[in-house]
Amino acid sequence: MDENVEAFLRLLDPADNSTGGGAASAVAGGMAAALVAMVARLSIGKEGLEAKSFYRELSAEAEALSGELLDGGREDSDAFMAVRSAYRLAKDTNEEKSARREAIQHAMLQAARVPLANMERCWRVLELAMQLQGRSNPNAASDLECALHLARAGLLGCADNVEINLPAIKDQEAAGELAERARSLKALALARLPEAL
Repeated sequence: MDENVEAFLRLLDPADNSTGGGAASAVAGGMAAALVAMVARLSIGKEGLEAKSFYRELSAEAEALSGELLDGGREDSDAFMAVRSAYRLAKDTNEEKSARREAIQHAMLQAARVPLANMERCWRVLELAMQLQGRSNPNAASDLECALHLARAGLLGCADNVEINLPAIKDQEAAGELAERARSLKALALARLPEAL
């Protein structure tokens, strides 16, 4: 948790370039998940709504996703740092150049995989939030709407971070798989979101 807080504080520091849009998107998704968990808890036992087990299970999953996305924000920051470190490796000899190229490719793959994983988590947060629509405590309606907005922003921001890293990946098969997963998830989210927002 301390590492996550440190990454979050770097995110809030406009002079710090190590934690950017990918981390911010994951944190947005994490906040959305926390709100979903809260709304579910506030809906337990309310007359005319679902069984307590529905809200307890949904809240537990959303709470777990919140933690995973906060971890994901730190992981995104770490992935960026790894890319930066790889580009700073020595390149005076052929061996150094080869090692540097390999390190860059490894780091770039990770820099695309991390936001994709966070994107998938944001999508699940959106699914959970949509399950609560019309089935949750009306006094928490604005909290649920905020969760939808934050999860949407998180998902789309993560998608942008996947896409921007793909051109640097030389492994076309790996890049293609990452691109296809990100495209399909983004299309799915955009198709479902208008009815949710």
